[in-house]
Amino acid sequence: MKRFPGKVAVVTGATSGIGRATAAAFAAEGAHLAIAGRRVERLRQLVDEVREHGVRTLVLEGDVRDEPTVAVWAAHVEKEFGHADYLVNAAGVLGGGSIFNTHHEEWDRQMDTNVRSVYLLTQALAPLLRRGTDAAVVNVSSVTSYRAYANLLAYCVSKAAVDMLTRCVALDMAPHGIRVNCVNPGVVRTELHTVTQAVADYEGFIERSKSTHPLGRVGHPEEIAAAILFLCSTEAGWVTGCCLPIDGGRGLMSAR
Repeated sequence: MKRFPGKVAVVTGATSGIGRATAAAFAAEGAHLAIAGRRVERLRQLVDEVREHGVRTLVLEGDVRDEPTVAVWAAHVEKEFGHADYLVNAAGVLGGGSIFNTHHEEWDRQMDTNVRSVYLLTQALAPLLRRGTDAAVVNVSSVTSYRAYANLLAYCVSKAAVDMLTRCVALDMAPHGIRVNCVNPGVVRTELHTVTQAVADYEGFIERSKSTHPLGRVGHPEEIAAAILFLCSTEAGWVTGCCLPIDGGRGLMSAR
């Protein structure tokens, strides 16, 4: 029996990685989709892949950092579905740099994509979530939100902000019956590092990362998606304001 038949899930960052895996998982469980991202061809590929599940899909093309774009997306979701049950803010970027060499433009890029986007879309969809049933929001944060890492200044700060944003919005939305949580993944094999060339030798990085996670391996997008779907489900009906580590034990280790 499917867990989310007829529900409506809005997922950002749906062109790759955790966002894509989450959208596919929702569709497999019977949820209709509004999938957002900048690479429209990838979104259309995802639509083709989930067609077998018989769900309706809405493609939202554009930049989630842009307020007018987000307003248009909310209007499209309202027109197509009339409400939203789940929002997953999975769009994000990564970049290196310390206090000595992080240019303000790079700081703004990461803060806008990783934090501003969550604020904008959650605020825009709040009225539609209030019309939903057992509505929930899940933000994708990172293990870097509660651990400092060298040369990841803007990224660490942006993800720490996502955690606090999650807690504050959870309090705001609780009286309306909307739960708000986040997940904090460790290293997951996605395009996050490669698309910005943040890591020169990605396969070497993945191999080294095995030793920095007590379970001895990196994560898979589908594992994060499974946790996100749990947080959206009625099984997590009394969970809100939670930041859930899914990091193979990475947060337990000393910094290295």
